[in-house]
Amino acid sequence: MRLVGDNIEPGIFKTADAMRLADELELDLVEISPNAEPPVCKIIDYKKFVYMQKKREKELKAKSTQIVVKEIRFGPQTDEHDYEFKRKNAEKFLKEGSKLKAFVFFKGRSIIYKEQGQILLLRLAQDLEEHGKVEALPVLEGKRMIMYIAPKKKK
Repeated sequence: MRLVGDNIEPGIFKTADAMRLADELELDLVEISPNAEPPVCKIIDYKKFVYMQKKREKELKAKSTQIVVKEIRFGPQTDEHDYEFKRKNAEKFLKEGSKLKAFVFFKGRSIIYKEQGQILLLRLAQDLEEHGKVEALPVLEGKRMIMYIAPKKKK
């Protein structure tokens, strides 16, 4: 087997010799690449190796960001006051860095007001233009007209 490590000279050793060398150094013999020809082993402190690996994974996880999607629901004939209230909430969500899913829900026969729903969502997109960017224009899916807005990147 090919043997590597911090305290030893790299080279090719027999398994028994590698085990003896690891015992002398009071470390562990760990197989790094079993498919290589000859297999590669390393003399290291295995507990420390596992600890450092977990620590690296934890740091990577902390650096990754999760995308939060907040929803705002309108009716096709939403009143002006309700619209302003929901627009302010949408603005707050985008400032927090969350994505926004705005949708108009059509109940029963209100589906005949599709144009009003589309106008409402496009107006919302225009009002939030300085805080977010429209990812998907309004699309009718069943009884919902949906639009996605992503927050603008902070400088």
